[in-house]
Amino acid sequence: MTRSPHDRGERAGPRAVRDRLRPVREPHSRTRMGMNDQQTPDRSARPRVGVVGLGAMGLGMARSLRGAGHEVGVHDLRPQVAADFARDGGTAYASPAALAAETDVLVGVVVNAAQVEAVLFGPEGAADRLRPGAVYVMCSTVDPGWSAELEGRLAEKGVLYLDAPISGGAVRAAAGELTMMTSGSPAAYALADPVLEAMSSTVYRLGERAGLGSKVKIVNQLLAGVHIAAAAEAMALGIKAGVPAEALYEAITHSAGNSWMFENRMAHVLAGDYTPLSAVDIFVKDLGLVLDAARPDRFPLPLASTAHQMFLHASASGLGGEDDSAVIKIFPGVDLPKPAGLPDPTDLPKAEG
Repeated sequence: MTRSPHDRGERAGPRAVRDRLRPVREPHSRTRMGMNDQQTPDRSARPRVGVVGLGAMGLGMARSLRGAGHEVGVHDLRPQVAADFARDGGTAYASPAALAAETDVLVGVVVNAAQVEAVLFGPEGAADRLRPGAVYVMCSTVDPGWSAELEGRLAEKGVLYLDAPISGGAVRAAAGELTMMTSGSPAAYALADPVLEAMSSTVYRLGERAGLGSKVKIVNQLLAGVHIAAAAEAMALGIKAGVPAEALYEAITHSAGNSWMFENRMAHVLAGDYTPLSAVDIFVKDLGLVLDAARPDRFPLPLASTAHQMFLHASASGLGGEDDSAVIKIFPGVDLPKPAGLPDPTDLPKAEG
């Protein structure tokens, strides 16, 4: 008889854990349009899709949908961004309402709940123009309870809803390889599935009611924020102790202390490039949501609380719009790497007199 790892007193490996999780996740594979010349998109079978919000994530998602053969309508508060997208295929709309009237699946990729409210219920909002049976796919990081309430508000108008936060960053968004943490009704999935597939490599179906997707995203953001804060603290300590930044990065990324966030974000620090892909203020918001979600249950979150304070410190120091790796700048007396091509201030000639 073959014994399981648990029978032998061994620790189950990652593959065993993944096997147990398989019923709750739905990874999918697909052939990209253009990679197989014999495959022609059947546009008649595709829902009409719109994307609201063409930031770093939304623009990549809209391009992935277009690359998969969808006709894509877009709206952004910056009309020129929407027009630039439409120039290469698709249609730019002047308002969420105008886009919603021509859409079966509307994907919202905005920053927070207030912006979702504006997209759906503000002047020229989409909610009253979406046809009954259309789906709103909400990709923002929001309070799970608010997301659950939004499902009910849209249901009163006959509109379906998917709670569908995303993870993966701008590069994976552009490649159509996001991870989506979703929950919603079978009817919403039935219509939105081709759209989800075009934007992602893995879609987790976490339940038939809204809020569960956002709960998983909240846990993900707890880890992401803590990992970035810890990576910044570790990098700052090593540099302050006199270890060359490049050598420290090389050693840690090949050691047990490495994390995806250390490897990704501390590369920004090495380059001295704090152009925001995900800004400090995003984690002020997201870790705030994490703490808010735990408060009703009086659940302690000591690490998340500390990381939140670190990002708040960075934001209060004027770094809120910089890349989230800029949280490293809160540590005093650390000589951080300079952007390539800029002189070291200590090497500049001193003024006389």
